Amino acid sequence: MAPLPGAEFVKRPWQLYRYFLRCCKELPGQNVQEHDRPAIRQRFKVHADEDDPARIRQIIQRAIEDADWVMGKGAHSNTLNIF
Repeated sequence: MAPLPGAEFVKRPWQLYRYFLRCCKELPGQNVQEHDRPAIRQRFKVHADEDDPARIRQIIQRAIEDADWVMGKGAHSNTLNIF
């Protein structure tokens, strides 16, 4: 499974959040999707107080790379492990 289109346009945390929700929809199995949505929300709450623009860009870049790896791997039984 290739990375979802639009990853190159993600510049802000809310765009990253929406990107991950779209990735989550592409993962096989309802159980995986039900686990990932709350996990995505929780990880965004953990980083909500981050205010350094360079650190935010770093987090976004790393999170997209990790999500693309999971999506490219096929995500047979994997969950979307970000951050």
